[in-house]
Amino acid sequence: MSAAALWGLAGCSATASKFEVQESFGSVATYSRLFDATPGQTCEASRRALLSQGYIITTATTDLVEGKKSFQPEAESHLQMVVRVVCVPEANDGKVSLGFVTALQDTYVLRKTNNSASVGVGAIGSVSLPFSASSESLVKVGSETISKERFYESFFDLVKRYLVIDDAQAN
Repeated sequence: MSAAALWGLAGCSATASKFEVQESFGSVATYSRLFDATPGQTCEASRRALLSQGYIITTATTDLVEGKKSFQPEAESHLQMVVRVVCVPEANDGKVSLGFVTALQDTYVLRKTNNSASVGVGAIGSVSLPFSASSESLVKVGSETISKERFYESFFDLVKRYLVIDDAQAN
């Protein structure tokens, strides 16, 4: 290999990300569960589970449910959780489904910005009148996929509860 090629490869490695790969694929079922129900029934039970916990439903179809909920743990911080459930058939007869759930939490902080401007009046001369104001806005500072098994276990338990209620009402 020539010196120029080695130098080029060294340059590529210098620009690589300084973070390690955050994902490792495995067979752990943190984000999915099997349900003895159709995908439509699973997504409807998921929708009701989210509603029961104060989520605002942004999307609801027979194979997808998405809900949002906001939190304010401190005066100048804000969290927004988005939970997405995808329901797919697992058996050929469609009576068993697989629910895939992911929860994304975005973190915002309140940032204050000082704005100032001056106005010159030409007829009077070079007189400037200073105007200043400050504004506040929420700035996104982080985004994270929730990976706690306990969070997902409690969600799946609630979905199962609604499936049992629906089944009892149907019979």
